[in-house]
Amino acid sequence: MSSSQSTNHSSDGRDPRQRELLRVCRIGRAQGLKGEVNVYSYTDEPDRRFSPGAQLETGDGEVFTVVRSRRFKQRWIVLFEGVDDRNASEALNGTELYVEADPAEDLADEDAWYLTDLIGLEVRMAPGNGLGLPEGKVVGRVRDVLDGSAQQQLDIEMGSPSPAAGNDDSLPGRSGDLPSGRQTADDSPATGLIPFVEQLVPEVNPDEGYVTIDPPGGLLPGLG
Repeated sequence: MSSSQSTNHSSDGRDPRQRELLRVCRIGRAQGLKGEVNVYSYTDEPDRRFSPGAQLETGDGEVFTVVRSRRFKQRWIVLFEGVDDRNASEALNGTELYVEADPAEDLADEDAWYLTDLIGLEVRMAPGNGLGLPEGKVVGRVRDVLDGSAQQQLDIEMGSPSPAAGNDDSLPGRSGDLPSGRQTADDSPATGLIPFVEQLVPEVNPDEGYVTIDPPGGLLPGLG
């Protein structure tokens, strides 16, 4: 993304050694007969995480060392050290791998952020967006970041700012700015999902409290 580089997001559980682990990937089906596996990435740093010699580990501490890797469409194909045949690679199907969290000071030095930092950010229209909406127009707020089959998706609660609206602290992150906006039939706010890829989410700026989007018409409720 243009303003920052994301790291992996936090894992769902606690590591037994009480370290903070970041989920990097989930191993899928075997690829060929020589131990390679299909890997579904949860990281914005796949070139780093899947580089030869990189070490990933399971939640209980078993270490996997990357021998080689290559990108194929929306996934990676990886060979791990000691996984030498199809039987061994098939046995890994569904395994999730992690790395230890980088120190907070390293993240600050790199101007990096975790995907969980996006929750609560305003969603604004990108400059020159394909829907022709005004640049910077606030159309919602990030409610969550969800895992998809190929990439993460932003779960967006839709709504537009209104001068008559007071502050609304019901959502995490910045307060105010987002009243009820567009509603569903049961009066709950409308929500939508947008793939978290650079073409659709060209800018991420947690320091300023927003992301920008350039979605096609019909992807999000009330937009195009």
